[in-house]
Amino acid sequence: MKLAVMQPYLFPYIGYYQLAYCSDMFIFYDDVTYIKNGYINRNSILTKNGRQLFTLSVNNASSFTLIKDLEFSNNVKKILSSIQQAYSKSPYFSDVYPIIEKIFKSENRNVSYMASQSIIDIFKYLGVDFKYTYASSVEYDNKQDAKHKLYQFCDIFNSNEYINTIGGKELYQKDDFIKQGINLGFISCNEIEYDQFNNNSNFESNLSIIDLLMNEDKNKIKEVLNKFKII
Repeated sequence: MKLAVMQPYLFPYIGYYQLAYCSDMFIFYDDVTYIKNGYINRNSILTKNGRQLFTLSVNNASSFTLIKDLEFSNNVKKILSSIQQAYSKSPYFSDVYPIIEKIFKSENRNVSYMASQSIIDIFKYLGVDFKYTYASSVEYDNKQDAKHKLYQFCDIFNSNEYINTIGGKELYQKDDFIKQGINLGFISCNEIEYDQFNNNSNFESNLSIIDLLMNEDKNKIKEVLNKFKII
């Protein structure tokens, strides 16, 4: 069984969804400290004037507070307006915008909940079977270092294969995992391009999944999800 672990991000780029997609069990790593100025609460969309960052502020944001203990602001009017203006004429706006709006306007403002829903609900839209849990609901020793936490997760879920983002190559060694009976792999995303209805110049990569959803149908998106390799 392939296991993957990642902090919950709000409408992240396609690579995050590929990591979740390739796993048999995905753990939202919500009992670690919040990363300020990271991508948990922000990403970019594409407007007629180019790339535009959106940020949903986090109340009392602190790098000393666990993700699961923080809440998003209710101030989403500007973000939703920007998304509407950017994509109202896109091919799949009417299908996708209600999903996005529902998540941004969620009554439950918990960061872990809202960010994870932006993954869960997109897979539901695509008809993808997605098995997941939250680190905060798993009984394990979270006082250990990052590597030993991953060993524990693999043991708890009887996983003999752990998939990490490509950036983890600098942190984790395959031999260390092999000694624990775990095959460590890193997901490497292939070059991805798709039609961007409001873009007449060079393709803008690594945008929020929102851009892909607005521009392509479900079958095309699932094709894109499969454009990766494990190394």
